[in-house]
Amino acid sequence: MKGSAMNRSLLLAFALVVANGSAALAQSGPSSDERAACRSDAGKFCSSFVGKPAQMNGCLRDNKAKLSENCRKVVEARGG
Repeated sequence: MKGSAMNRSLLLAFALVVANGSAALAQSGPSSDERAACRSDAGKFCSSFVGKPAQMNGCLRDNKAKLSENCRKVVEARGG
């Protein structure tokens, strides 16, 4: 029984590490290449959200069909 409880604890700890790592990756800011790919589209469709990363991401997702191919790839790679 003691070994089973330890295995469950280790599994839970591993799951938390993986979940936190995934959340951090999803919330990390765009790279300079990603910003460059979307700069024009962000200005064209989402200029009112400059300086507001969460709203900018939502706006780009909402306008995905109108985005340039390179920006659309960035949005899709980030879950949009």
